Amino acid sequence: MIDPEALRAQLGRLIGADRLLLQPSDVAPYLVDHRALYRGRTWAVALPRSVEEVARIVAWCNEQRVGLVPQGGNTGYCGGATPDESGRQLLLSLRHLNRIRALDAANFSMTAEAGCVLASVQQAADGIERFFPLSLGSEGSCQIGGNLATNAGGLNVVRYGMTRELVLGIEAVLPDGRVFDGLKSLRKDNTGYDLKSLLIGSEGTLGVITAATLKLWPQLRSSATALIGIAAPADAIALLGLLRAAAGERLSSFELLPRIALELTMRHVDGVTDPLGTPYPWYLLCELTATAPEPLSELLQQTLAGAAERSLLLDAAFAGSERERAALWRLRESVPEAQRRSGASLKHDISIPVAQLPRFIDEASAWVGRHVADGVLVCYGHAGDGNLHFNVNHLDSADAAARRAFLAREPVIRRAIHDLVASYHGSISAEHGIGRLKREELQRYASPVGLDAMRAIKRALDPNGIMNPGKLL
Repeated sequence: MIDPEALRAQLGRLIGADRLLLQPSDVAPYLVDHRALYRGRTWAVALPRSVEEVARIVAWCNEQRVGLVPQGGNTGYCGGATPDESGRQLLLSLRHLNRIRALDAANFSMTAEAGCVLASVQQAADGIERFFPLSLGSEGSCQIGGNLATNAGGLNVVRYGMTRELVLGIEAVLPDGRVFDGLKSLRKDNTGYDLKSLLIGSEGTLGVITAATLKLWPQLRSSATALIGIAAPADAIALLGLLRAAAGERLSSFELLPRIALELTMRHVDGVTDPLGTPYPWYLLCELTATAPEPLSELLQQTLAGAAERSLLLDAAFAGSERERAALWRLRESVPEAQRRSGASLKHDISIPVAQLPRFIDEASAWVGRHVADGVLVCYGHAGDGNLHFNVNHLDSADAAARRAFLAREPVIRRAIHDLVASYHGSISAEHGIGRLKREELQRYASPVGLDAMRAIKRALDPNGIMNPGKLL
């Protein structure tokens, strides 16, 4: 049994009592994950203000065999930043490591600490006339350290890739308290194993990421955005091919939405309207961007006109101003909020080879229709990179008993959908990570050889198992 008072006293002497939150009212916001799936306990929340303090905390936890749970903005979907219910784990918040350490316009790079809010990173890049492309619905509250730890995806993956592809260097505290200083700003560095890529996506199980050197791009100088009504997902994939052929790397976003997603946002989110007026079975939100002034609106309109002649689309609304563009994106980004307000929801963050998306959607939708009569499918997401948020909303969340019965069937529904994903050689976690939520699912679907390798790496770096216990593996 641990002695919380003794641990608090020891850690307070090590880093200063002012670096610890102890009062239940202060600690409470850190103990519930974003989706309220998990409610943990902790004997303290540590708030370091430097990498040196993080190193002292981690080394002390390793000596004391105290589990350590790193937390960023606490916006994750899989419970990866929430302590367990034992009350034995220390929660480490990175919120005060929030400095932009370096901005290098000539090298198209910047170095940001883990606690920097993503929107602040974007703004810092903009301040030197550069562009950082990671964009998420939670960018006003998520932190770059959490984005790195989960290898976040977002809206611009089609053009720029996942977070791992946006990083040049990493600084991290390893489980024994040593600081790995890999904050290089090099585009080429073939000097052994790529430790930064190992730490990115490791969800705090191999160390605490404290800073990163990030790639920047030239500022965007032109864009074109459209909401397109289509009959079926097969038309979306055909349109994707046409747009990629016509626009090349200028295609940055390609989002698929069903009619139910628009209806939920208009019902539950103030100010959201249907720019097309006429309802269509499916929609695409696509955007072209360029770093030089280009007639992208003309290119987009011409490409879609050609697609209409081939009966690949039913209607389209083009953003004629930044205000109209923001309205189109608000419609897309409000879908998760609308789902929450609508009631209980079973979420699946899956990816499928892009060409197979239409067949998967048909097959998985048919299964939901046959087996989940009290649910409605809300299947939307990043069709340009094969990532779908395949969610099932409860139809009668006002009935508490019916809601509990619906949620109780989650394991059966999840297993059926994930088994189908596996049959398509897809992934059960496209961009949200594993955390605690999908830990057992990973054991079922991952390669046994891959799992053995991951466990070997975990044992080598964290032999005492202090780093984010119970998550991922």
